[in-house]
Amino acid sequence: MMTFRERRLQHLALPSGLIRLMIQIAESKGRQQLHERQAPRLLRALRTAAFNQSVDYSNRLDGISVPPERLLPLVSWPATPLNQSENEVRGYAQALRLISDDPAGFQVTPDLLLRLHGIVTEGRGDAGRWRVEDAEIEEIARYEGRTIRLESVRSREVPAAVNELCEYYSEVLKAGDVFPLLAIGAFVLDFLYMHPFLEANGRISRLVGLLCLYQHGFEIGRFVSWERVIRESQEEYVRAIVSACSGWSEGQHDVLPWLTYYLGTLWTAYSEFDRRMGEAMTAKGSLAVLIEAAVDGLPGEFQVKEVERACPGVSHGIICRVLDQLKNNGRLEHLGLGRGKAKSAKSWKKNY
Repeated sequence: MMTFRERRLQHLALPSGLIRLMIQIAESKGRQQLHERQAPRLLRALRTAAFNQSVDYSNRLDGISVPPERLLPLVSWPATPLNQSENEVRGYAQALRLISDDPAGFQVTPDLLLRLHGIVTEGRGDAGRWRVEDAEIEEIARYEGRTIRLESVRSREVPAAVNELCEYYSEVLKAGDVFPLLAIGAFVLDFLYMHPFLEANGRISRLVGLLCLYQHGFEIGRFVSWERVIRESQEEYVRAIVSACSGWSEGQHDVLPWLTYYLGTLWTAYSEFDRRMGEAMTAKGSLAVLIEAAVDGLPGEFQVKEVERACPGVSHGIICRVLDQLKNNGRLEHLGLGRGKAKSAKSWKKNY
């Protein structure tokens, strides 16, 4: 809540680079709404890939991972979790579906944060509960070869601090004197510093961040995994949090490094979407982009027949040509034929 106190956001002097970034995001937001009417089949593939990647990468950012071949069965529900990590991966998928299906139906309140935490960490003793121990933030520990610890708010202060943060966020948006993207970024930073849960603070921050973006029409996370973009820039993520949180407890912190990083990841996601849609608008590129999106939604190792199922109506020959191109670009590795020795059983491995 420290970023919102004393109208800090309203008085924040924005550098020209950050203003330009927000303008570019707004322009891309408009183009996205146009694209959504132009290539429905591609968008379905992108949505599937983005959802699966978001579940995978957001959990990995918090140190939770499962074998690649277990991800899709857990995300799509037929598989029973074998351990707590698998339970939390499936829980994240459930929470992500919840906020994605009806973002307008939620308000950002302490009760919502507790509910999301309970879903994501079901099976833990502290699921859906604020932390009751004083803690240093160790989730962002390895940074430039040294251990980074940020002293967070006391556990007894957590409920009141979270309530204050949610109220400030709601009031700022209602007043309309702060651009929503700035308010969302500030909310996420304060939440991360406050560290209200013993575990899963990063995952909850990403879920509520996506919810807030969806509520204001920034829906890029449905088509490009925003969590993957953060994972791929993890060093910058840590650096931005550390820089922005210095002096937070006294209200002397500089939120600009975080806002610049945070909005930069959003712009990166929009840029990727623009690139893919631009390629798809050409007759030659449309099927290639569709196949690439289908591959993105598959586990680390897959067979051609799985791509064929994800791309109904696309010939086997075209799929194989695109996979070969991805191999030549270093994105895929050919593992050989499956047990059936049929061409459709040809196996591949992703290098990303």
